[in-house]
Amino acid sequence: MKFQWKPPEAEQLWKLLDKYKYVLLLLAAGLLLLLWPAGEREAPQENGSGGGLEEFDLAALEEKLSQTLSRVEGAGKVTVALTVKSGMEQVPLTDRSTSVTERGNSVEEKTVVINTGSGQEAIVRVQRGPVFQGAVVVSEGGDRAEVKLLLTQAVAALTGLGADRITICKGG
Repeated sequence: MKFQWKPPEAEQLWKLLDKYKYVLLLLAAGLLLLLWPAGEREAPQENGSGGGLEEFDLAALEEKLSQTLSRVEGAGKVTVALTVKSGMEQVPLTDRSTSVTERGNSVEEKTVVINTGSGQEAIVRVQRGPVFQGAVVVSEGGDRAEVKLLLTQAVAALTGLGADRITICKGG
């Protein structure tokens, strides 16, 4: 006797689908996520010239921070002054080689460069943002405790400063 495969009837298919609906739903979601386009990603900047890299502008940051903090309820007109310990810093990629000689170990470090049409440029490994030292915020509502707290928390969140480095003053 030969085995012959018969396609399942529609009722049996519905029973199977009902039984495994969550598994099938998870598989479909996973497949959809795998096929979802990731979109265009910007290539990381590879040159050390700063071209295309965002430059740090303290005055623009203070102005933007002042405008943002002015929107806090009860703050009124706000002016911000920031002091910076260090500005933007670019750390180049280096190649370190160690060699053993009769006198001992010798370490040589070279900056990795790429050839461009206009010459050679260093590859930037890390670009560090500015490090702030302190902030003074002058606010019309700066005498109210709840406004002081909100402004201190906002400045701390945006600059990474601790509350001990932020001063809120009442202004007119």
